[in-house]
Amino acid sequence: MNDLRCGFIAIIGVPNAGKSTLLNQLVGTKISIVTRKEQTTRNRVIGIFLYDKSQVILVDTPGIFNPKERFERAMVKAAWTAVKDADLTAVIVDVHQRKLDDSIAIIDLLNEQGVEPILLLNKIDLLNRDQLLAITEKLVNNRKVTDVFMISAIKGDGVEDLRKAFAEKVPLGPWLYPADQITDLPEKLLACEITREKIFQYLHQELPYAIAVETDSWEEFDNGSVKITQTIYVQRPNQKAIVLGKGGHQIKLIGEKARVEISAALDRPAHLFLHVKVKENWPEKQQYYSMLGLDYNA
Repeated sequence: MNDLRCGFIAIIGVPNAGKSTLLNQLVGTKISIVTRKEQTTRNRVIGIFLYDKSQVILVDTPGIFNPKERFERAMVKAAWTAVKDADLTAVIVDVHQRKLDDSIAIIDLLNEQGVEPILLLNKIDLLNRDQLLAITEKLVNNRKVTDVFMISAIKGDGVEDLRKAFAEKVPLGPWLYPADQITDLPEKLLACEITREKIFQYLHQELPYAIAVETDSWEEFDNGSVKITQTIYVQRPNQKAIVLGKGGHQIKLIGEKARVEISAALDRPAHLFLHVKVKENWPEKQQYYSMLGLDYNA
């Protein structure tokens, strides 16, 4: 038992770099919201995987950017707090975007704090070898990183090598979670995240980022099924109309897709009932920050 390993690895990067997709690939199932819309990961999501005698605890974080509003500041603070609390830090970079300055700034800030991150170059399948070498040189020039891994999070290329490396790098120590646990995200919050993902998936062009989903009731039955009632909060009446759709078509579609995925995530039948309410300025409500584990005073 003395050769067991266990540790936390924070995965950070700019918005839409592929953090959530990578975490889901490493864990082997979807536990973190993945959409084309930026800043959809709001709180720190923990995913857990086992490799040989290692338990690796991954922390998916909100994207790091220059925050302007209270909610944005809280998310960015959550990301940096994850780094502070982690044993190791991995910076993921979308090499296809070619916008490297923000990622370079993250690495520089980490180095200033005495942290030498693992560098993950994502979406390598979209560039040729010379382009990747040039990007790598620019990112690591006069900077301290422990390793560089080239991956495609969405295709899974290089992910197994990364799993092995993470498992070898976490420190010696007893496992902190049961062997069959893959996340510490509460079921109610996971169900809300799945619904929120479906909203963005089908309405990302029509709706702004400010959408919230809360669980109103959670009723479990003797046959193993669960009845879930959720409320989708928007900020304006016209947003409510968008979510509902003509004749309720849109919310019915969102509900059907979310129900299937929630059932799979919970590994039992789920019955989902959705309501939409207008709640102006919900991002300023302290209660919502507490639910997500964010610092209201960030």
